[in-house]
Formats: sequence, structure tokens, C-alpha cells
Amino acid sequence: MPAFVDHARLVVRDLPLVSSWYQSVMGLSLIEKHASGETLGVAGRPLLTLTTSGTAVTAPRNAPGLFHTAYLVPDRPALARWLTHAANHQVPLQGASDHLVSEAIYLADPEGNGIEVYRDRPRADWTTLPDGMLKMATLPLDLQTLYDEGVALSRSQATWGGMEAGTSLGHLHLQVSDLPQANGFFQDVLGLDLVSTYPGASFFSTGRYHHHIAANIWNARNAPRRSSEMTGLGTYALRFNDAAALQSALSALDRLEIPTTRNGDTVSLTDPFGIGLTLSA
Repeated sequence: MPAFVDHARLVVRDLPLVSSWYQSVMGLSLIEKHASGETLGVAGRPLLTLTTSGTAVTAPRNAPGLFHTAYLVPDRPALARWLTHAANHQVPLQGASDHLVSEAIYLADPEGNGIEVYRDRPRADWTTLPDGMLKMATLPLDLQTLYDEGVALSRSQATWGGMEAGTSLGHLHLQVSDLPQANGFFQDVLGLDLVSTYPGASFFSTGRYHHHIAANIWNARNAPRRSSEMTGLGTYALRFNDAAALQSALSALDRLEIPTTRNGDTVSLTDPFGIGLTLSA
């Protein structure tokens, strides 16, 4: 895909608690400890950094920022195995949906940061509508059947030992204060394609994926910009496989006089809603 979400950084109040939770419940592994936090991932691939500071303040529910981080597992058996692990440890879930293009389970970490764990259906099973948009929906997911599949797998395979190799940060879902402004930023500045819409939400991607970034106004309509001291999503990273697409985004940032900081091959900026973002190839 020309660009994809590579990494996310959350600002938390209780670093030991939250880090331990992501390791034991989500099955991420500790990759690096540094002065302000820890980086976690799967099979040596960094996916999530947790940072904290003495000035961190709990973000209000309507602040722009994170709706959820979405961990894409390799296949349905991997999703079933994670669900069985979560059920065995009595992890509270917030929902489960069949989105036609994917099957997803929702929960939150100890500080309320939303999480999705999902698997994609094969692209051959996705439907493109006459207007070019991908057909998506929010239908009930049969958790009992998925759990039973996980139980059956656990009888024939080794004990669940964490997220499976190949797990990635499939997408980020953001809450924003103004949807037309978000549409303009992600399409016209970053060069992502609008691939689906839902009342109050837009879904953007590259390579005709169902979405790399989603933005909704369900909680944060007309809210003020996010401040850097707030807990929740501090920054996220978009990595470009297409050098021309990255250069086009950088040219748009310069043309619109959006402030950026360049450190080697990485460009850092703040989006219109106060969320930090890095772009790199």
C-alpha cells in the first residue's frame, strides 16, 4: 500500500499499570524502555509507545484524539485465539461487529483508550458500490462461535503466548471536531482516498484498503483543539512506501504553510485538531 499507519504513541498517567496490561491482555512484548516511557510490539516490530510525565492531565471525553487503535491480526484463527485468551482472563469487552470487510472486537485499556482487535476478510470478498465506495456495515458478530473456534484451536496448539507474528496497527480511528476539515486534511493534504462514509464519520486509505484512518465527530463536534499535556493519543506515524506520495503531502504542507519539523527523513507536525503526526518513507 502506498502509505499505512506504522506506530502510535499514547500519553498515560500510570505507565507501569498500562504497560503491564498491554503485555498481559493484548499480548504485546516489551521492546525498549526509555526515559519517558516504553515501546511495545509484536515479533520485534514496534507498534505502540507509552509515555508519561508529571504534567499529564486526563483528557475530557469530548477532546479530539483517539477513538481507538486497531490491531490487525493475521487471520480468523488468530482472532479466535485472542478472544479465548481474553475470555479466560475475564477481560471486559465493549462490543463486537461484523463490518463485512472485517470482523472486530472492541475494548478499552485501564485508562479508557479505545482498542479494536480485528481480522480482515479476503479482499475478493469486499464489495465496491457503484459510487466507488467500499461497502461496510456494523452487524452483530457471533462471539460464541468465534470463542468455540478458539477453544478448539487451544486443544491442538500450544498455549496462547501473545499476539501472533504479522500483527500490525491496521488503522487508527480518531475523534475530531469538524468533519469537513478532517476530510480536507486527510484527502487534500495527506493524499489519502475517501473510501467510505457513515453518518458523522469518514474513512480514508491508500491502496483501496477499507481504512487506514477514520475520523468521527460523535463525541468531539466543535470541541477546542487538543493540548499536548492531555492523556490519550499523543502522536501517530504514517509511513509511505510511495516516495512521490510523501513528497506530494510535504508540498501541500508547505503550500498551506502548516508548520513542520524535519529530523532526517521524518517530518513532524500537528494536525488541525492538535494531534501529533509524523510522516516518513
